[in-house]
Amino acid sequence: MEKFINILIVHPEEIIRIGLKEILSGGGNNVLMASNSEEALTTIQKKEIGIVILDIEIVNHGNAIIKELKLKSKLKNNYTILISNRITTDSKIYKGMQGGAVDYIPFPFNPNLIKSKIEVFKTLYYKDQRIGELLSNIFPETVLNELSSGGKFSPKRIEKGVVLFTDFVDFSQKAKSTKPLLLIQQLEKYFSKFDQIMLKYNLEKIKTIGDAYMALSGVTEDNPEPVIRACLAAIEIRDFMKSERDVAIALKQDFWEIRIGLHMGPLVAGIIGATKYSFDVWGDTVNVAARAESGTKNGTISVTRSIYNEIKDLFTTSPRGNIDLKKRGGSVEMFYLDSINPENSMYNEGCIPDSELRLKCGLVSMDFNLMRSWILNHLKSLLPENMLYHDIPHTLNVENSAIRYGKLEGITDEEMCLIRTAALYHDAGFILSYEENEDFAISMAQSTLPKFGYSENQIKLVCDCIHATKPNIIPQTLLEQLMVDADYDYLGRPDYHVIVKKLRLELSDYGVNMTEIEWLNYQLNFLENIHQYFTVSAKNIRDYGKSVRINDLKQKLENLKSNE
Repeated sequence: MEKFINILIVHPEEIIRIGLKEILSGGGNNVLMASNSEEALTTIQKKEIGIVILDIEIVNHGNAIIKELKLKSKLKNNYTILISNRITTDSKIYKGMQGGAVDYIPFPFNPNLIKSKIEVFKTLYYKDQRIGELLSNIFPETVLNELSSGGKFSPKRIEKGVVLFTDFVDFSQKAKSTKPLLLIQQLEKYFSKFDQIMLKYNLEKIKTIGDAYMALSGVTEDNPEPVIRACLAAIEIRDFMKSERDVAIALKQDFWEIRIGLHMGPLVAGIIGATKYSFDVWGDTVNVAARAESGTKNGTISVTRSIYNEIKDLFTTSPRGNIDLKKRGGSVEMFYLDSINPENSMYNEGCIPDSELRLKCGLVSMDFNLMRSWILNHLKSLLPENMLYHDIPHTLNVENSAIRYGKLEGITDEEMCLIRTAALYHDAGFILSYEENEDFAISMAQSTLPKFGYSENQIKLVCDCIHATKPNIIPQTLLEQLMVDADYDYLGRPDYHVIVKKLRLELSDYGVNMTEIEWLNYQLNFLENIHQYFTVSAKNIRDYGKSVRINDLKQKLENLKSNE
């Protein structure tokens, strides 16, 4: 798998910046440049910079610059390397190291030395990223931030924490009658889906206990409407499991049913353990939520009065009365959570929140995940079988490239959803026509995206990106440039020849047949005279590979002509 990193060179002399960029080009390095600390600060706040290569004189004019770059960085775990010169003293280097630099490279440059040092810190950077991903799966982001800044996490009391519990009905019996591997695979399938739903509604999964799944809302994050978000997540889990059950029944297979319970109240959150740390929450709220789950009917959601009071105007519920709390004693009033009010849901069906309710909860207005599932199923069902190049793998490839370039360019979460939407729709027009397919794709986007909560302005941005993929169109905005670069990302990749072979077969199936020489000239004309990359990231990462493809094709053409 290709790995990419943003490297920022900060030096007042352009010739040094360019020379260093040429040394570092390739190998997944997206090399950016700034002439002074102000430009560097602007860049580092917008883009995730993994390595900063900084002129030592800038450091000595203001020794706090390294700390300021780290403080304002969008990415906290970056590495600063100094550029020294002939007159740099050991004291200056020491001062820079004291300020936070990890190494230095001398000028005049030794390319091999520079490449080897950069590779070392790239390896550390990728390891940091992987460790960060693993830690984020164990601890909430707020806990990680406090641990990294102070070295410890102080226990906290939350007055209105929401606890969501689920478990599977008759799991013990299923465990007895199901092969262990199949049982684990099924649990993995369901819990992975629950994880996606938690992420979608900004809930925090705490742990799984056997077949039980526990999550929190409003405890580890400060997003608005924690109760509503938890209820939306519960409904989506229930509906997912119901859909799984209906399919299993239709196929005369065994199925799993779920119970879900929610309660809101005071909690204490903290970390326990001396060697293997664990983040957890304690309090009577946890016990009541667990009782709400265990006491509900199969395939239903039970919520307590504290939850009901917060959501009664937005959701339909049914009263259950008072439910006894085993062991603890006493009782609590509970309700069945049935659905979202029709007027607050998409299509008035009570299953999916509309744009207004999503925005109320601090979520993006569109339901991207639902749209993605729909368009991919649409493409799988309706794309002609002779789409050998413009097929589903190509669409997913373009989406992945859009994600990669979007991250490197530092776009917002909403912009990422929009560019991914454009990538998923951009070849949908081939369902109807091989010619002018972009216009059909735009029409499809305009007619279907409103159903997924996309606003008029969001749809326009998506359609503008699709329109930019037309021949002879120059993309104007960053999103349009990202779309076009993602569409042609493979031109600079090693798998270029594999992909264009599929294109040639597809063109042949539509009546465009070429001799070997004509095919080579066709490719060369496109690569040399028509195509260009537009974003800084694509130019840095793919231009060199594209030039290699051009040289390969020229050599093949020369060999063919010499053999005639």
